[in-house]
Amino acid sequence: MTNEDRQFYICNCFTTDNIFLEEYKLHVRFVSEQQFTRDYGVVLRRLGCVTDAQFEDVFNKISQEVDRRRRLSVTCAERVAAIKDTYRPLHPHVYHLKESYLAPKFKQIVDFCRVSAVRVGSLGDLLQEEAAARVYRFPVFERSFCEQLVEELEHFEQSSAPKGRPNTMNHYGILLNELGFDEGFITPLRQLYLQPLTSLLYPDCGGGSLDSHKAFVVKYDMDEDRDLSYHYDNAEVTLNVSLGKDFTEGNLYFGDMRQVPLSEMQCWEVEHRVSEGLLHRGQQMHGALPISSGQRWNLIVWIRASQERNKLCPMCNRRPELVEGGGFADGFTKPCIAPLNAACVLT
Repeated sequence: MTNEDRQFYICNCFTTDNIFLEEYKLHVRFVSEQQFTRDYGVVLRRLGCVTDAQFEDVFNKISQEVDRRRRLSVTCAERVAAIKDTYRPLHPHVYHLKESYLAPKFKQIVDFCRVSAVRVGSLGDLLQEEAAARVYRFPVFERSFCEQLVEELEHFEQSSAPKGRPNTMNHYGILLNELGFDEGFITPLRQLYLQPLTSLLYPDCGGGSLDSHKAFVVKYDMDEDRDLSYHYDNAEVTLNVSLGKDFTEGNLYFGDMRQVPLSEMQCWEVEHRVSEGLLHRGQQMHGALPISSGQRWNLIVWIRASQERNKLCPMCNRRPELVEGGGFADGFTKPCIAPLNAACVLT
């Protein structure tokens, strides 16, 4: 059995934890109104939520988000079917990864990482480490490919096909699995090109055993989302590639790992350049400053290692209680129980 044939799951906390209240820039957990008021009442009042009407509005938004999450597998499947029936790609070739799309330096880095005796320090000038700890910059795609990919994404955005948004923090963007990018593009990118690099850079974060992902694009525009609040990802490792178009400012900023108290964190600003990627640990706190003009599209790949997250869910800090989900779900797996006289090998 290969990794891609396995059943993946979500953690039961998906419907209760890390619900983002945009107006108050606050992630919350919601089990009941009593629990919520006890845990967040004082904080919300300090942030300006003081009237009964404001609290009622918060509860309504949470209720809508919980309902959306509970129905996600069904609505995702419905969107995928509708997109296949109604959408005609502008650039069909961009759905299938080719080496010609990749920057020569990126291919050179990957080839170097495939050598068994290589060490991080020996990457030398091939890989740039930012001031933020263990955040690495390198070219990923050719600019011509970035332009064609953005054209395809804009074409889809302008179509009548249904669209699922990446998460509660990003209102403008596209889930790439629903559009059909997983099998021919993101999976080979992860397996053939990113895993040699993550195995070397993040062995302590499951970098050598990444077996699933969630990939999406986000869009920043002066009239839409301009920035992104401080957060961490539901991933072991994250790749963030700037695809274009023309924009000014909007740098990323990185802090420490999420376990470090916010009062003790330092932040480092990192420029985001078109066609280049930033690779970092998913549990490292980060955000995006506002763009001041133009429009930017980013490709985000949350890369996951089931052998790491099966021990502790990164979103609720508890042993995961598994619930079935579609596709790669949230990257959790169940132990493989082999039949008698059979061997079960998970690679």
